Amino acid sequence: MSTPLPAFRYHPDPLATGAIHESPEECICCNRSTGWIYTAAFYTAQEVNGQFCPWCIADGSAAERFAGEFSDAYGLNGVSEETLHEVTLGTPGFHAWQDPHWLVHCQDAAAFIGEVGYTELAGHPEALDQLRVDLRMGGWHEASTLEHFLTHLGEGASAMLFRCTVCATHLAYADAS
Repeated sequence: MSTPLPAFRYHPDPLATGAIHESPEECICCNRSTGWIYTAAFYTAQEVNGQFCPWCIADGSAAERFAGEFSDAYGLNGVSEETLHEVTLGTPGFHAWQDPHWLVHCQDAAAFIGEVGYTELAGHPEALDQLRVDLRMGGWHEASTLEHFLTHLGEGASAMLFRCTVCATHLAYADAS
């Protein structure tokens, strides 16, 4: 039986998102087989030949030892230095077609919930409305084209869903290949 995972405030279910998998593989940082291994991105100039266990992510030792980050600071404007470090150095990142980035709400990083299609996103109308506004600002001016894109999320494009850690508002951004 595997050891329960450490808690990640900004990525509450890394198993569901696919960032962490059950595995007998040894962690390249602590050289232990914990039963879990991280499989999403890690950004560093060093060559890293292996994966990390969730505990070496949570305590920051993986980021420190290999001088890297699990997420880019892009999008984390206005959060405290402590939150910035927790997200980039001590929180599992996630898989995305484009460069993944964290969303911010109520001056805190939002919690990453997962990659979703239209059906899941429609269950969070505030996130869908916010995504519409963001896409219009990004140049999607024809309403029918925008709605076609949104209703076909999950088919070549998806939305990255987040939840505010302060007020529980859902947010999203579009990701496509």
